[in-house]
Amino acid sequence: MESWRHVWPVETIRRVMRVSPRGYRSWRVRPMCRRDRTDMRVLAHIREQYSLSLGSYGRPRMTMELKEAGLDVGERRVGRLMRINGIKPVRTRKHKVTTDSHHRLGVAANWLDGDFVAAAPNQKWAGDIIPTCIDHNPRAHLRRPIVMMRHG
Repeated sequence: MESWRHVWPVETIRRVMRVSPRGYRSWRVRPMCRRDRTDMRVLAHIREQYSLSLGSYGRPRMTMELKEAGLDVGERRVGRLMRINGIKPVRTRKHKVTTDSHHRLGVAANWLDGDFVAAAPNQKWAGDIIPTCIDHNPRAHLRRPIVMMRHG
């Protein structure tokens, strides 16, 4: 009801939800339950650990950190609090180097030098090498020609 108070009058919301005026007033003044209080305390620790980990901790690791900090929490509770509050770990992938810059093979000359416009068809050709594992041989590559169709 609290989230709709700025849109509709409280009397309309109460009538739609079939809540008595006395029930609404007692709900408003009722103190927060123990579970909500501990959830708020755990959430404060989650936010602190999340910022310390630069946003990299997910539910299992966050639970481990909170247990090391002395809190008695389970993964489901931590996961629920993180999900409700939009706390998601930032997933980063390590950069995988695919180019071998230290090979002893010769480097082909750059004949095109960035000029891909041909005066006539079948004048300029280029090639591409796709590294793939063929017959479990990491040295085998799939070669395919690239045809330059655009001309002068």
